[in-house]
Amino acid sequence: MVKNFVEGDYRRKIKTPEELCEIIGQHPREHKVVMCHGGFDIVHPGHIRHLIYARDKGDMLVVSLTCDAHISKADMRPFVPEELRAMNLAALEVVDYVVVDPHPTPLENLGKIQPDYFVKGYEYIEGKINPRTQEEKKVIESYGGEFIFTPGDIVYSSSAIVEADPPNLATEKLATLLGGESLAFDDLYGALDKLSGLRVHVVGDTIVDTLTMTTLIGASAKTPTFSCRYEGRTDFVGGAGIVAKHLSAAGAEVIFSTVLGDDALKNFVLEDLQSAGVDTRVVIDPTRPTTNKNSFVAGGYRLLKVDTLDNRSVSDKILEELKGKISSSDGDTVVFSDFRHGIFSRETIPALVEAIPEGVFRVGDSQVASRWGNILDFHDFDLITPNEKEARFALGDQDTVIRPLGSELYRQARCKTLILKMGGRGLITFRAPVTESPERRQFFVMDSFASHVVDAMGSGDALLAYATLAMKATGNEIIASALGSLAASVECEKDGNIMVSPDDVRRKLQDIENHANYSY
Repeated sequence: MVKNFVEGDYRRKIKTPEELCEIIGQHPREHKVVMCHGGFDIVHPGHIRHLIYARDKGDMLVVSLTCDAHISKADMRPFVPEELRAMNLAALEVVDYVVVDPHPTPLENLGKIQPDYFVKGYEYIEGKINPRTQEEKKVIESYGGEFIFTPGDIVYSSSAIVEADPPNLATEKLATLLGGESLAFDDLYGALDKLSGLRVHVVGDTIVDTLTMTTLIGASAKTPTFSCRYEGRTDFVGGAGIVAKHLSAAGAEVIFSTVLGDDALKNFVLEDLQSAGVDTRVVIDPTRPTTNKNSFVAGGYRLLKVDTLDNRSVSDKILEELKGKISSSDGDTVVFSDFRHGIFSRETIPALVEAIPEGVFRVGDSQVASRWGNILDFHDFDLITPNEKEARFALGDQDTVIRPLGSELYRQARCKTLILKMGGRGLITFRAPVTESPERRQFFVMDSFASHVVDAMGSGDALLAYATLAMKATGNEIIASALGSLAASVECEKDGNIMVSPDDVRRKLQDIENHANYSY
């Protein structure tokens, strides 16, 4: 049903400039062609009035869309991807043809299509003609066309709508993205079945995340001190440990190399990982504690977090042990899960990367949080999965909007695939162009599928695990991003670091497919 939506009959209206020119013929022509151009991020009544006004000026209305790559006037724009924007317009009876313009301005297509009338919104003049509009006017007049401005009461900017209350289009965007590359929901289900049996070696810092539950019973009158009654404590294996557990839950054969202190938490970690089916090859460092992050919770609020840790770099002896574990591993994939608690540093990373066997799929994730670390230390990897904060830290850039920021990180990291996590806004994936498929998108956005967020901590670890396995199993960035995003949304809806199983992801995927089928 979703496939019918994506490949509906109205898609016949979406043409390349060359196809359109063959249909309408050369200027001058018997039937008058009217053309409009814009982003049309969210089609609303202002747009409809604009298009109706334009259509009345001729016999045929062509709408030209600015492609995603050239929309950067605000963060997270366009909100709706170009394929879906094109379909939104093609579904309108008033529109005869739609063209997605791959250029930053409509000048080249105006010269190629040569519409009889080019209609632009009144808001673009406001007393004097914009220099860019002047360029468009010159092209139109060069072949005898006419430039028309719509009446002043028609305003058709989508920005205010998107910024005030962005609609939830996660399902529609996913359906469009799948259909645009001849994929369907069945491909996502099928990919989940391919994750079992893959061999993965995880190397990284283990963290024991503790929730200490309390009840607030008072506060000091003289100092800002809360008085709380202790209710209980729950420990979770986190950091690189939960990445290993997610991978194991997904069906992978997992080896986990880490460094632990010689203390009681070490025993908890080893027992927990063993019960999760993870082959843990630990290095014990008696000079440091097992990293523990203890959050004190009262009434559902985190009052305080107390960390027990030692972030100094591991010794040369321990580094050699880790290198030996990496080089002797027979896994298909190696995942470096960096939390900057000793294993990874500027000095150790080159040696650890060099130890990876030839031909192994290499994945890097650097969750630096408040510590010093840089995802660009993992250059030339097959997959990296930083969040926006980590990307900005790596590039020293707090100003650039997200898409060009990600493009620059992708360029500098020299990776094959970059999944840039954006929290509640979802993710944006960057990938290499394919010579034989020039129309293939080099980046795409996927919105979050979380319906109700209980605890967002650890969602990036679930995404890392499922995206890694899916990329290794299918080699498809859309499938990997979708399964990673679905796993992250499942984790968001649980309290604490809980393993995400393929059945969890299937149920979430079924909900989305049901919504898509009901909608279309």
